[in-house]
Amino acid sequence: MRRVVVTGIGATTPLGGDALSSWQALLDGKSGIASLTDDWIEKYEIPVTFAGKAKVAALEVLTPQEAKRLDPSSQFALISAREAWKDAGEPEVAPERLAVDFATGIGGVWTLLDAFDTLKERGPRRVLPMTVPMLMPNGPAAAIGMDLGARAGVRTAVSACASGNESIANGFRRIQLGEADVVVAGGAEAAIHPLPIAAFAAMHALSKRNDEPARASRPYDVDRDGFVMGEGAGALVLEEYESAKARGAKIYCEIVGGAVTSDAYHITAPDPEGSGAARAVLAALEMAGATPSDVEHVNAHATSTPVGDIAEYTALKRVFGDHTDSLVVTATKSATGHLLGGAGAVEAIFTLLALKEQMSPGTINLDNQDPEIPLNVPAKPTPLSRHDAIAISNSFGFGGHNAVLAFRNV
Repeated sequence: MRRVVVTGIGATTPLGGDALSSWQALLDGKSGIASLTDDWIEKYEIPVTFAGKAKVAALEVLTPQEAKRLDPSSQFALISAREAWKDAGEPEVAPERLAVDFATGIGGVWTLLDAFDTLKERGPRRVLPMTVPMLMPNGPAAAIGMDLGARAGVRTAVSACASGNESIANGFRRIQLGEADVVVAGGAEAAIHPLPIAAFAAMHALSKRNDEPARASRPYDVDRDGFVMGEGAGALVLEEYESAKARGAKIYCEIVGGAVTSDAYHITAPDPEGSGAARAVLAALEMAGATPSDVEHVNAHATSTPVGDIAEYTALKRVFGDHTDSLVVTATKSATGHLLGGAGAVEAIFTLLALKEQMSPGTINLDNQDPEIPLNVPAKPTPLSRHDAIAISNSFGFGGHNAVLAFRNV
């Protein structure tokens, strides 16, 4: 199997308009969550009035012509991919050896619902001709593929909140198997819209701390009451190791494992035994030729839901046993909120930067840790001590989807 490394990163998140500013804000303990000022909050009497909007609006980055033809999810995807491509040094690769694997959890929800409003209020002739290309879930991947001229295949994973990690795992395998030499992989989401917020609130999945939004996302805290919606995108340039080395590329780290499993348990609730998630972790480590004791750092899925956080701990305990106490765990959704289909990609970037800088970001808002989740979750950035250790990033989604990535320094 060919080795796969990361040579470029890009992101737009509630913490910053690019990958490194998002990372620095994370290390500084900042929150990207704030009250929403949109008029639809009052119009529709939305019960949750806060979220993690992108720090830098897409319209500040793209040209008006580009933005007009893209759903917000595709706008974020294109911004992150362009940053990652530039960061990678714009590798010279034959179009037939360049692929895109870019995910979303929901897709063009703004386009879909705005078009339906137009249909109801103004009639079918006023619906935009570009509506279908803008709303389709593969829109972000297609936008990136056309922008970069990728002809080795443009794919989209849609597996709820595991989507971003699954796309990166798919891209990793494509290079391993020789189907492509370079893959731009990641995920994007732009679902801070009244309908998704109302729907998530109706199932009691969202935090309702309207009076203190910056402190609402609190993974592992006894007072956690649900996740916080976020938006944005993350992109990674994956490249075959020998090719990257030959061109003198900057290498962030090596991807050594990417595994996907499913619970077959419940459409929204995780398996309380954590068996499917545990199998994904073990499979990623097996790909890496590693054992649980080789892992030092975990970027946890940790959404801040009462049930989900405990299920993930159960899964980690199944895998790591007594070594669980030696893990340095971070829950970065405490700062960014939950980017749904974009979460895994952004958190993969945070994981590889933690490895590269040997520094685990802290977890904010953890004031009173749940005694049923006795993980080592530092509140402040914490040095990592093992340069050759593995770091993993977990993503789990509605439908029982589990996707786990494993990284190691080169």
